[in-house]
Amino acid sequence: MSERVNGPVLILVGPPGSGKSTVGRLAAKRLGVDFRDFDDDMEAEHGLPAGELVVSLGREKFQESERELLAGVLPTFTGVLALGGGTPTAPGVPELLEPHHVVFLDVELEHLLRREGLVPLHPWLMPNPRAHLRELLNQRRPVYTRVAAATVPTSGREPDEVLADVLATLELSTD
Repeated sequence: MSERVNGPVLILVGPPGSGKSTVGRLAAKRLGVDFRDFDDDMEAEHGLPAGELVVSLGREKFQESERELLAGVLPTFTGVLALGGGTPTAPGVPELLEPHHVVFLDVELEHLLRREGLVPLHPWLMPNPRAHLRELLNQRRPVYTRVAAATVPTSGREPDEVLADVLATLELSTD
């Protein structure tokens, strides 16, 4: 086991609607540390929600901005960090995540489609949310798996159940 690096005690990755913010807040509370949602950081930096920002900047510039902002956040933030759904796919981000404890919150397509408010929150899913989410999951799942030390399923599970599994990954990493 390599020695602990400066930075977040836990980083959560996964698609929109997988529970990163919900589980992240619970984990931060349980661990007695701060919680940070990286989408909020992007919005604070640029003045637009992440979904609108992708459209405004274009995917390439958006991902460049994500990588730059994340490079500044990682060495200084020591709490629980929930990344944006696409952040791990940005060029250079997997390398930034390498020394940190990352957990992939995996969710099935059918469960995502039942999440209230997911589609209005992410306008790029229109006009066919099922097709867009299926494509998104197919493209991103290998990246999430590659950057994560552990994968925790969230479909059909209560946040406290998911939290227990996420916290167990932290215990395993300190053995």
